[in-house]
This record gives sequence, structure tokens and C-alpha cells, in this order.
Amino acid sequence: MNSSGLVKRNDDADMMMQTMMMETMQPEHPIELERGVFTISIDFELIWGTLDLFGPDRFRRACQIERKEIIDRLLDLFVEFEVPATWCVLGHLFLERCGTSNGRKHPEIVRPVHSWHLKDWFEHDPGGAEGSDSLFLGRSLVEKIRACPVPQEIGGHSFSHVIFGDSGCSRETAESELAASVKAAREMGIEMRSFAFPRNEVGHLDVLKEYGFECYRGPERNWYESKNWSPQVKRFCHLWDVFRAATPSVALPEFTDSGLWNVPGSMVYFPMHGLRRYIPISSRVSRAIKGLHTAAQRKRVFHLWFHPTNLADQSGAMFDGLRRILESACSLRARREIEFLPMGSLAAADPLWREDSTNADLKTQGGISEVSVPSAV
Repeated sequence: MNSSGLVKRNDDADMMMQTMMMETMQPEHPIELERGVFTISIDFELIWGTLDLFGPDRFRRACQIERKEIIDRLLDLFVEFEVPATWCVLGHLFLERCGTSNGRKHPEIVRPVHSWHLKDWFEHDPGGAEGSDSLFLGRSLVEKIRACPVPQEIGGHSFSHVIFGDSGCSRETAESELAASVKAAREMGIEMRSFAFPRNEVGHLDVLKEYGFECYRGPERNWYESKNWSPQVKRFCHLWDVFRAATPSVALPEFTDSGLWNVPGSMVYFPMHGLRRYIPISSRVSRAIKGLHTAAQRKRVFHLWFHPTNLADQSGAMFDGLRRILESACSLRARREIEFLPMGSLAAADPLWREDSTNADLKTQGGISEVSVPSAV
């Protein structure tokens, strides 16, 4: 394994990329694919993702399960099905310890001014060194991900889950978050290329570009997003789509005016808590399989994403559902109707796919871990 954060391909995958992607790299213009693509991205943040809303207690149990069980089970599944996923890792999890400087936690971070959280952004951070039960530090878990026999892409997810798309996140805050994330990743020998915005709220794309990122996961292109409806109504529409297993959106990556590739999400693999626990897992699975087949038919990208904690409630059933999704994807791959690719391999800097043999890896480009992309046959 090299010191990068993305995937390594051999010449076979280079040759496949040449035929899969046609050269249409004008701003806001999508590429063209010769076959469909299945991409999985994972927002890996432990407790940080909900601290500003609920403090450290409400999701503590789910994060404990995530740390002790979910990461290992996901990696085992990805090895079994040869899946090179993209793990968008919160920067603070790259650390093995943290403390204070002049009595202040992380003074290098310019604090956001989010209207719903007016206390110090790091008020709950206990500092100290990573332990087996730490929910704020996660270097040992990142090392597990890097050691996966089917190497995984490691991307970014901010440093402390500041909401980039909110007006309370200034440019200075975004710069400090990305600087700290990039620094922490590089201390592990990782160069990140892909990014998932906290809560999927896109912002400060120019800053993202300045810090070396090449692509990001854009919001799902749901039919109701363009409507002038309240967030509550749109949330109901989303739940209804999942319940009735509506076909999710599939899309092509787009090279945007920001100089970054937008790899839009297609579907989140919902957790089984709150109102969502009343939606059968079979609806989630059926919807994902529809997305896979649509991507294969239309030669688009089906981009499934989730947090590891999404699998903490009813873990057995949730993993069974994910297994069924991967089994369906593997059937399509065996028929050469779809490829499994991490986000970073769809960035413009990657060599284009070209087809030449049955063995596929991902080629090192600007900081990529050696990730094997399975053969289509």
C-alpha cells in the first residue's frame, strides 16, 4: 500500500477508463460512460456528526456499536464483494490524541457561528488519547480501513463537522477546517481527493479546490427539491419515496465552474430509528436495486451513501439488506453492465477508463492508496 488516500489501478483499468469516459469536460457538462457505475461513499464521523444538535449522549450507544462492530463488518463485506468504497473521514478522527493550547481546544479552528449552537464549538471534546472506546478520536479505525485487503479510498468530511453550507460558516472557518483536516491526514501519509459535506450542505467550493480536493458528493437530485415547499414537506416526500421504493436518481459526474467534479448522491441507506424504523428494510433494498439497474441501463452512476451508525439499529437486518444490494450489484458487474468505482476515480485528474483485459486496479494519481477494482468478468 502506498501513502495515498485513493485507489490504485493497473494498466487494465486505465484501458477500461478510456472507453468508459468520453472527453466532455466543459464546466457543468457531464462526462459520458460506456457502462453504469456503482459508487459507495461513507460519512465516517463517530459522535461528531450530532454533537451540535444533541450533545454527546443521544447517539453514544450507536457510535459505540459503530466503533466496536460496524467498521469491521463493513470492511468484511467489502472484501467479500470486492468493493472499493470511499470513506469520507472527519479530520479529528485522524488524530490519536488532542489537548489544549493556552487553555483552549483547537485554537487553530476559526469557530463557526451557527444559530443553533452558540457555545464553543469544541465544548464537548474531552481531549486526551484515543482509547478502545473513544468516540472523538479514531486513528486506529482509519488504519483498519487502510489495511483492508480491497483498499479503500479515504476522503474528507471537514475537521469537526462544521456545516459549510450555513451562513455561520465563514470562509475563514472553512479554510481552518480544511487546513486542519489536510494536515492531520498527511501526518498519516494520506492525500485526500474526495469530499462529503457535513449534512450534505455544499459551500465554499473554491476553498475546497484550494486545498487539493478534486470532487465532492453533491445533493441527491430528488424531484421535490425544486418545489417551493417547507423542509417538513420535503422530508415527508423523501420518506414516502423510500417507503414506496421509488427509483432513485442516477446521474453523471459533472465538472463544475469551481474546477471540481460533482458526483451527486443517489440514495442514502436510511437507519432504523425515528420515523424511519417504520419503513421496511425491503423498501430500502428494492429502491437501491432499482437504482443499480437504472444506472446500468442508462449508463449513469448510482451513488449509495450512509453513515456507519445507520447500521447500528437492527444491525443484522441492515447488514442483510446491504448484502442483498451488493449481490445484485455483483450480478450486474459479472454481466459487464456496471463497474464498482470510488468517488476519486471519477475525478477529472484520473486517467480515463479504457478496456483491454480482465484484471482491474486503480492507478496511483495524486495520493491514492492501492485499491483493487474487481474485474468485470
